[in-house]
Amino acid sequence: MKKALIIILLVLLADQALKVWVKLNFFYDSSISILGEKGYLHFIENRGMAFGMEFGGEWGKLMLTLFRIAAVSAIGYSLYRMIQRGTTTALMVSVSLIMAGALGNIIDSTFYGMIFSASTPFEKAVLFPPDGGYAPILHGAVVDMFYFPLWQGRLPEWLPLWGGQHFEFFRPVFNVADAAITIGVVMFILVQRKPVATAKDELTAPETAPGPASDPLVDTVA
Repeated sequence: MKKALIIILLVLLADQALKVWVKLNFFYDSSISILGEKGYLHFIENRGMAFGMEFGGEWGKLMLTLFRIAAVSAIGYSLYRMIQRGTTTALMVSVSLIMAGALGNIIDSTFYGMIFSASTPFEKAVLFPPDGGYAPILHGAVVDMFYFPLWQGRLPEWLPLWGGQHFEFFRPVFNVADAAITIGVVMFILVQRKPVATAKDELTAPETAPGPASDPLVDTVA
C-alpha cells in the first residue's frame, strides 16, 4: 500500500505544482516554447473532460465533477482490495496512476473556482482574491498546459469525409493528470492480456500418467 500511496502523492504533487504555477504566471491562452515549434506550455482551462473535450452547461459540469468523485472513490476501493489480495506490481502501478490522475483533475474542478480569480488574456489569476473566486465549489475548470503539435498538414483529397482538410497531430492540450490516466489505462490493458502460448499449453498439455496404486498393507508395515 505504501508504494501505491507514494505513486499517487508524487503524481499529485507534480500535477498540482505545475497547474498552480501556470495559473498564476500565464495569461489565458498564452504559451511559451519548450521544444521549439513541436512543444509548448500553452495555458487553457477545460470545463469538460480530459484532453479538452467539453461536457455541456453548468449542470453538465456539476454532474461531471460528481461522477469523477464517485469514480475515484470506486477506483480507490478497488486498489485497496487488489493490494490486500496481493496483486502484481504492474497492476498496482497502473491503477495508482489512474487514481492519481483522476484525483488531480478533481482538485481543479472542485476547488480552483473558489481559490483563484478568473484568468483572461489581459490579466493573470490571483490566489485567494478578496472578492472571491471565479466559480462556486464543484464548478471549477481544469488547468491544461501541454501542447505538442508534432505534425501539421492537409489530408489527401482521396480520403473519404476528411479529404483535403487541415490535420494536426497532436492537437489536444493536456496536463500531468491526463497523462497519468492515459499511461495507467494502457498499462492496465497490457497487464490484463494473457499470453496466447500459455492458453495453448494448457489445452495441449499431456495428462500425467497415474502412478502405481499404493498397497495399504505395505504402507502399514512400512
